[in-house]
Amino acid sequence: MTDMPRSPTTTDAFNAIAEKRRRDIIHQLAGKERSVNDLAELLGVAQPQISKHLRVLREVKLVNVRQDGKHRWYSLNANQLKPVYEWVQTFERFWDHQLSNIKAVAEAKAAEQKQPGKQKEG
Repeated sequence: MTDMPRSPTTTDAFNAIAEKRRRDIIHQLAGKERSVNDLAELLGVAQPQISKHLRVLREVKLVNVRQDGKHRWYSLNANQLKPVYEWVQTFERFWDHQLSNIKAVAEAKAAEQKQPGKQKEG
């Protein structure tokens, strides 16, 4: 049996952000550009693992890299998250509906409890 090269499973932003550590990196880069060592220290992860995740994020263009002398600085390319945002946004109507239902039930229970002469059963 020959070893076949693994096909990449992280080919777009959806797959890239499926991994929690990469979401953590994106969160850190949302505030400012950082070096690999900065990210490793902030996230409590070894530098080689951070570099591996940054490579994935660079491949899907979620992260930009800038060379400054001996240092590489990484920054978020938030435009690449737009497909994720647009997809999630399609569920906003569902969430709004669910929250409205929860609010209506809570208000009905509160009104019921305020009625004089009503005793709590139980």
